[in-house]
Amino acid sequence: MVKCTVKYQGELHCELTHGPSGATVCSDAPVDNRGKGESFSPTDLMCSAMAACMETIMGIYAADNGIDLRGTEISVSKEMSANPRRIARIVTEITVPLPADTAHKAALEECVLGSPAMRSLHPDIEVPITWNWVG
Repeated sequence: MVKCTVKYQGELHCELTHGPSGATVCSDAPVDNRGKGESFSPTDLMCSAMAACMETIMGIYAADNGIDLRGTEISVSKEMSANPRRIARIVTEITVPLPADTAHKAALEECVLGSPAMRSLHPDIEVPITWNWVG
């Protein structure tokens, strides 16, 4: 089990620390929720973490199958609902440096849909995914 800590810094800023490595990330509340928007909001981090998880699982598949996915990019844009305030939709665009007819296409798409973060999202959160195969 990995332990992480979050320390409140004041003025809606937090410092998140990854226990094993000591790496830190800062967060701030978004401007539309009383923050200054000076860093990732907690929900920005959640959406970015989902994308990083997708890329990590794709990377494991790539390593196991001898393909190079360097340059793969995932862009996420979140849409919030007001009542209750929550992430309603994460618009996701994935650009992969492989041709659309790659033999690995279906497996890579399954990596994304089956990634732990995707499987952990509440089913009410919509995650439309657009794929761009540019190899």
